[in-house]
Amino acid sequence: MQPKTVGVVGAGQMGHGIAQIMLRAGHNVFLLDISQSLVDSGAARIAKGLARDVEKARIMAEERERALVRLRPTTVVAELGEADFVIEAVTEKFDSKAGVFRSLEPHCRPESIFASNTSSISITRLAAATGRPDRFVGLHFFNPVPVMKLVEVVPGLQTSAETVERAIALAISAGKTPVRVNDFPGFVSNRVLMPMINEAVFCLMEGVADAQSVDAVMKLGMNHPMGPLELADFIGLDVCLDVCEVLFAAFGDPKFRPCPLLRRMVSAGWLGRKSGRGFYTYDK
Repeated sequence: MQPKTVGVVGAGQMGHGIAQIMLRAGHNVFLLDISQSLVDSGAARIAKGLARDVEKARIMAEERERALVRLRPTTVVAELGEADFVIEAVTEKFDSKAGVFRSLEPHCRPESIFASNTSSISITRLAAATGRPDRFVGLHFFNPVPVMKLVEVVPGLQTSAETVERAIALAISAGKTPVRVNDFPGFVSNRVLMPMINEAVFCLMEGVADAQSVDAVMKLGMNHPMGPLELADFIGLDVCLDVCEVLFAAFGDPKFRPCPLLRRMVSAGWLGRKSGRGFYTYDK
């Protein structure tokens, strides 16, 4: 049965985008975060995103108004007990994500499905932190969520076939193209992407070329729409570092070792677009 009520935990960049596409697909959505200001900010970004959908003729103005009525911003975990499907989209740290699911467990119905938007952490390990590993799955959306078509669907070791089918159906209902991948660190996307970004940072650190030249080579020579350093700024350098750390810890292979320059920039708070400075500078 297709879920009608979706809970999204985390109202930030990924969470508000996931909530937006679920509303656009006709689902009722609870948007949960730890403070009212974060929830209000996420709801405002959803309203703005849906207005952009109207401008681009993805939906009608009346659909936007109906979607906003179906949005339930909240700071109360218990309200997500009504959800058929709960998608977590918080920081890329195991303890943070596991804590979210532990807090949800007493309030959600046994048949409700939990999903994580993690881009690198083991789904099997996260599922083990819950009492429903058979109803736990990875749903890795891509930024910006309303635009990017791909969703990596990642079953854990104990994920049931029914849960995978329902996850795929939910992604399709939201206009996405689900691709099933196995539960390995970084899945496919970040196992390939992050070493490329990390190597681009090494090129910059070692003086092979400046940031603009590194990006120009990849855009003009490899036909990438964004260069790797520009893309890292867009993703967030802290997120890139977190994923590199997961890959390095999981495989123990030096090829995944995070570049020291990447570590220093994150320590300095130079996180890319969201902080106003990364490999490039931005108007905040």
